[in-house]
Order: sequence, then structure tokens, then C-alpha cells
Amino acid sequence: MLGVAETEQLPVTQARVGEPAAWDALFRRYQLPIYVYVFELAHDEQASLDIVQETFIVAVKHIGGLRDDGKFGSWLFGIAHQKCLLLWRKKSGKEILLDEIPDAPDEGIESPDDFLIRHEQEAEFMSLLNELPLPQRSVLLLHFVEDFSLEEIARITETQIGTVKSRLHYAKKSLRKLLEVKNENTP
Repeated sequence: MLGVAETEQLPVTQARVGEPAAWDALFRRYQLPIYVYVFELAHDEQASLDIVQETFIVAVKHIGGLRDDGKFGSWLFGIAHQKCLLLWRKKSGKEILLDEIPDAPDEGIESPDDFLIRHEQEAEFMSLLNELPLPQRSVLLLHFVEDFSLEEIARITETQIGTVKSRLHYAKKSLRKLLEVKNENTP
């Protein structure tokens, strides 16, 4: 899958002054990674396409508020993340309690990459991932699929870094349990 590291030179400064070619380059760079991320959270193709479009509309309107051009990618993913939360709230009629999982150390936990290599193919992993609560699924996707740092994920999800670590810890733990149940039920 595509990752969106913040190290490449992007035409953010030109986009800030309204250059269409710069926005076109940014759209081409981020449309697919954002779509993949949103689709894995929303599971709805049309809603995912709409959120990608809405994300760029908001970005165009509010790029003046971006303080560090080098963080454009995480800022853009943050907008998409908030749009996903709104969609989820609308569909479920529930409020998300973002801080309900306590902080916990993440030492001694095997990485999802090792987990996948040893136990399942990517399709099976994604199936299990879909069973996790949205906040846990989101941090796993941002960290291991999109390759954002824990600090960037905290900015994107507008949570404390301890909460990100905790969600990552519990998401990995939940994935292990789901895999154990799946293996027990497989003849």
C-alpha cells in the first residue's frame, strides 16, 4: 500500500497562493492514500469518494491555517479523519468516546507486520481489522499502512500521544484475540 511520508517536496507554498497546478499535484499525490484510508474506515465506496472530495474542498478553504507546509500530509489526513468520524456518528447515531481506553505501555508487543507474515495474508488481516472499533482501526491504518509516526497520528486524530499508544496496544491485542478465535474455529 502507499505510504505518505512527509519528507518529499510538495508544492504547498504554491497551493497556498491558489496555483491550480499545485493543487492538482497535491490531489494526485494524496487522493489514493486518503481514499484507501477512508474506505477502510467507512466501508462505503461512494461515501469514501465524497469524503476525499470534501477533504480537498476544506483544505483549499483553510490552507491559510496550516502553519507548517511540511506537515501538509498529516494535516490533510486529519481533515479526512474528522470527516470519517462525522460519517460514523451520523450512521450509528452514537458519540465516540475518544478517551475511554486507558493509557498502557506498548512494550513487548509484536508488530502487525510480523503478525501478518507469521499468521495471515493481507486480506484476512483486513477482515479482522474491520472487527475493531473505529479508533483502534484508525491508528493501525495510519501507523502501519500509511506509515505516520505516533506524533503525527496524535495530530491527525486530535488525541494525546498516550491515547494513540494505548489504542495501538489494544488494537494489536484485540487482533491477536480475533486471530486465536478464528484459528480455533478453523478445522
